[in-house]
Amino acid sequence: MFFKGLTIMESNSDHFYIGLDIGGTKCAVVIGNGQFTILRKIFFETRTDQRGYAEILDEFKSHIDSLLLEFPREKLKRIGISCGGPLDSVKGEIYSPPNLPGWDNVPIVKIFEEAYGVPTAIQNDANACALAEWLMGAGKGTRNMIFLTFGTGMGSGLILNGNLYAGTNDLGGEVGHMRLAETGPVGFGKAGSFEGFCSGGGIAQLAKTIVLERLANNIPVGFCPTPELADDLDAKTVAIAAKKGDETALEIIRISGEYLGRGLAILVDVLNPQCIVIGSIFARNENLFRPHINRILEQEAIPLSMKVCKIVPAALGDTIGDYAALCVAIYENKYNPL
Repeated sequence: MFFKGLTIMESNSDHFYIGLDIGGTKCAVVIGNGQFTILRKIFFETRTDQRGYAEILDEFKSHIDSLLLEFPREKLKRIGISCGGPLDSVKGEIYSPPNLPGWDNVPIVKIFEEAYGVPTAIQNDANACALAEWLMGAGKGTRNMIFLTFGTGMGSGLILNGNLYAGTNDLGGEVGHMRLAETGPVGFGKAGSFEGFCSGGGIAQLAKTIVLERLANNIPVGFCPTPELADDLDAKTVAIAAKKGDETALEIIRISGEYLGRGLAILVDVLNPQCIVIGSIFARNENLFRPHINRILEQEAIPLSMKVCKIVPAALGDTIGDYAALCVAIYENKYNPL
């Protein structure tokens, strides 16, 4: 079905698709074809502190309108939207995402379908990124793939039996909420969660705790010499220090990496995927994390499941956001050819 879908899209090479990426800080409009080629992209600041959702959506429309002066409107096949949740992909509504204040029960799919007269689809950003890595990135060619964000938070998108799985009410794949320890850094509102140990915010918390403990015991920490600097620690600082061989930074990475391995082992055992694609922090620091996750997976995961699963860094890197919303549009067309 996956490869048949690609054939369908290739035969419609004269059509194009529009993707809308909605973020709390910045937004993007991209236009591309069925071969995942981005033809144009436009970025703009969201400025949620200065304007409501109606004004922001009007800016999206103005950019779409400018693109439709260059690309023939009758060739527009579908619009795809990527946005942080919570949302309802079936009803096409956005429900008060934390990074989009005032976006309460916004019928966004209806708004764009009425404005442009083409089918429109929405997915949460983790699912959209999963589609991008599956259709054109590190998971291309697989039927069972998991995408993990491992960035500011820990989210996931699930591709199961050649389909995106969003769950009963778009909460499928919220792996960051899994509790991996009784105590620990807080992520997803839960101490000791997968997100707590394996996210930018969680690593910062973990670093602060370990650094302050070492400084209190008169153990010097090269990348944070005084307690006053502990509040400014982040995952990037820790990773840079770890690459230089700093003992404290390597310990922080070890702890995060071991819990990453535990979380991965659960996913391998439960979902039996062919591929787990991990983005952001892992993708930029694979060599630091790899030994720890491999050791834990060998101890914890079912060997036969692990034998058929590869753990790989995301292939699209910082460009993934450019493709995610576009892939929402292309994917929907793949299974609902027009």
